[in-house]
Amino acid sequence: MKPVSEVHVTEPGLAVVEVAACDDETAFAVQGWLAGRWATATADTTSRAPGEPGVRLRCYLDVRQELGS
Repeated sequence: MKPVSEVHVTEPGLAVVEVAACDDETAFAVQGWLAGRWATATADTTSRAPGEPGVRLRCYLDVRQELGS
């Protein structure tokens, strides 16, 4: 994955979350759980690193904007 951009963490309440999971389904389930709680810029695809197990997914959160339970 590319390095985290400074713009995504410029102020309190903004976060970058990187998910490592065994498969796409699990990674997207975690992202869905996060998106159900906070404003989230979601990812459409996962990535695989050669020689590393599983998949990776990165999403961006604004935890100042709670969506409810």
